[in-house]
Amino acid sequence: MVVLLLPISASAGLVGALSSIFFGDSNQENLLINKNIQNMAILVAVANPLTDSQNFNIPTVEGNALVSNIGPAGTVLDSAVSKPASDQISIYVVRKGDTISQIAQMFDVSVNTIKWGNDLSSNTLKEGQTLVILPISGVKYTVVKGDTLASVAKKYNGDINEIVAYNNLQTGEALVPGSIVIIPDGEVSSSASTSVSSSVIRLTSSSGLKEYAGYYLRPIVGGVKTQGIHGNNAVDLAAPIGTPILASADGQVIISRFGGWNGGYGNYIVIRHNNGTQTLYAHASKINVSSGDTVKQGDVIGAVGTSGKSTGPHVHFEIRGAKNPF
Repeated sequence: MVVLLLPISASAGLVGALSSIFFGDSNQENLLINKNIQNMAILVAVANPLTDSQNFNIPTVEGNALVSNIGPAGTVLDSAVSKPASDQISIYVVRKGDTISQIAQMFDVSVNTIKWGNDLSSNTLKEGQTLVILPISGVKYTVVKGDTLASVAKKYNGDINEIVAYNNLQTGEALVPGSIVIIPDGEVSSSASTSVSSSVIRLTSSSGLKEYAGYYLRPIVGGVKTQGIHGNNAVDLAAPIGTPILASADGQVIISRFGGWNGGYGNYIVIRHNNGTQTLYAHASKINVSSGDTVKQGDVIGAVGTSGKSTGPHVHFEIRGAKNPF
């Protein structure tokens, strides 16, 4: 198969023309295609119709994560696309016949990652449903005799409620020796060596991230940094509830979620920037923007709050794909 990588500006017309030929003029189909392209496109990989005419697909690439215009059951998608780990947050619109396990395999994440990040209580999906693919960092731990949820959470600086939610456990449930648990955002103390029964899951190394001096604006005016770099390249900036949250750089809103746990983020916003990075603003009390909106650096996009996993009013601010200067 021959794959061409085209700038999105050069491929937009091609996508429209080819979609009408290969997918017909269904309004519903075109809306889903447009939604994926609007939210995700950086490059469009076009399969050569001369060699793959029976399985033609125009997937959209966001960093290292793929969003399909056909779905995980498509032959070209499953056989031709590699799935390296990525820290980029992606969006997927559920299509007819999709299963949660197929989508998890496509994005190289676990089923629990998708359920945890979308507040799903079952594996049932609905056509047209929008899923956030939220790669996580943390610790993968093999339970030994004597472990409890409290002791494991304390050992790896995790949160009991997140461990319970992510691993489909019950509060107070006894851990079974030999079983595997994931501690989202868990960390191994620098003073303790990592044992053979645990491994650190890290999607990126902060030392290998690019630095864009002067590109990002501090997302609030005033406030106090209460926690330095942690989790997915994040800092916590404490300020009173209602303090305006500012767009750190020009970009497009790809996620705007109000209500729910959302993997601990509570009410949160993700903005995609022209340099290929993403910024995330969590625990908001108010959100002023919607998915698809274009924002300028310094625009007020929400307000500080305590939603989700939060012990006090603050904004949890992540930069995915570059060093966090704050």
